[in-house]
Amino acid sequence: MSHIRMRRAWLTVTAAVSLALTGLAAPVQAETPVGTMAWTSPGGKADPSDFTLQAGAMNGTTAERVARLDGVLPKSGVSKLLADANRTVDTSCTRDPFGTAPAPALKWCLENDDSTSREWIPQAMTGVSDAADNEQYGVGNDTNIQLYASYDNWDPGRDSNGNEVGDCNPDELEANDACNQKGVRVSFVQRRADGTVKYRHVLLGWAYMNNSQHVSIDGVHAAEGSTVPDPNKDMQNGLHAGGMVWYGHYLYVADTRNGIRIFDMEKIMDLDPNGDGKAGDEMGADTDGVKTTSNVEVKTKVGRHDNVWYSFGYRYVMPQVAAWKFKAPQSNPTGTFKCVSTGAPKASYVSLDRSTTPDRLIMGEYCRPESGYPSPGRIASFPVKALENRSGEVAAEGWANYLPMTNGGAQGALAMGDKLYVNQSAGHNDPGNLWRYRWSNGELVSNGSAIKTATGAEDLYYERGAQRLWSVSEHYGPAVNAEALEDGSSARCLSLVCERVLYAHSKAQLDAP
Repeated sequence: MSHIRMRRAWLTVTAAVSLALTGLAAPVQAETPVGTMAWTSPGGKADPSDFTLQAGAMNGTTAERVARLDGVLPKSGVSKLLADANRTVDTSCTRDPFGTAPAPALKWCLENDDSTSREWIPQAMTGVSDAADNEQYGVGNDTNIQLYASYDNWDPGRDSNGNEVGDCNPDELEANDACNQKGVRVSFVQRRADGTVKYRHVLLGWAYMNNSQHVSIDGVHAAEGSTVPDPNKDMQNGLHAGGMVWYGHYLYVADTRNGIRIFDMEKIMDLDPNGDGKAGDEMGADTDGVKTTSNVEVKTKVGRHDNVWYSFGYRYVMPQVAAWKFKAPQSNPTGTFKCVSTGAPKASYVSLDRSTTPDRLIMGEYCRPESGYPSPGRIASFPVKALENRSGEVAAEGWANYLPMTNGGAQGALAMGDKLYVNQSAGHNDPGNLWRYRWSNGELVSNGSAIKTATGAEDLYYERGAQRLWSVSEHYGPAVNAEALEDGSSARCLSLVCERVLYAHSKAQLDAP
């Protein structure tokens, strides 16, 4: 959850619209009571039934549309995508979002335009250690892979309803890349055998039927409530991507007010199979039999237009294939960080715990307690394999807790057996806290003092073989030159904390007194 996100706080929707966006005509009567446990205390027990998920009403339709899309656009496996990585990580950089905090065991710097981007704000992390028990993936048995997700935070010249104003008039939409709401992208990062670290961005997409009844794609919108969506675009009301888990060939992405969206690594589309970055690659035909082409040179369009496919300039697009939505009505206030103590939670972040049987997906909330809203955030878990179903319900695993931090602010949480690690941010100028807890008699209690960590600390991911706890810092800083950002040049920050990094704490650091 970015503090920058407060700029979007006024993007609100009514309860009726919120229900429509989740595909529910009215609140569903739960088979078991929902929200029957009242607020207890920081670290205390919460009601796991509040977290119950039900399959998205559009799952069947989504599968049909993705199948049509699959017949038109060529696919790329993860191995090919990694081989085509076109960006380089600096593994010996001097950027320092840690300030007075101890240095992490490992720190990687992104290319300058990603490090200082005002538009793309990193949030979530996962990797191949989540994806596979042996930490290898695909036909290439690829290893040493980390993924981080970013949401599109900056669309200048748009009002609260997504309408073009000021600099984003219709002509400017064709010329200004930043005017377009591109949603979320996932960046695949890999340390190669030669020691270099390369990465590539992949746009997350949503399949829908356009006005000509052709299958098309759109970005998954990042601005919550910015528009009332087309009925064909179920759940297009904002994806913050505060956390994600790669498990098998599925990518589970936290959807704050709804639950979880699922994307498929085996359905990654390649809109530039020739690899030359030029327009004109041949695509397939939809049910109308008309052959299409692609254009990755144009960065201001997405979807099928006049038999040409666009993707905001991204070569690779990974489509959403399903969703899970909270069964309980969503009653968390909009435009604020305060949270209700009972009822549907927020899915602010997710992580994977492979130390238990079965493997479990951890889900938690970002909250800031206020008068009348004492919850610092709740946390629960699901059997992750159950999320591969496309119908029915999935209940939490019989436990839930309120987080122990009395001031809230959890950006990510990761469990390993009876231990829980929680990343907490502290604004733009101060190091964050990596809190250490353990379960005792069903409650969360302290397991050591907080480890000072990066300013703008975000989601958590554990690389089991290397025994590293990964995260990403989100802030680009207030002193970035906007013109330099727009033209992609190497903008320079004027403060130590303004350039983001991928970083990892070692197991030894986690276990230190």
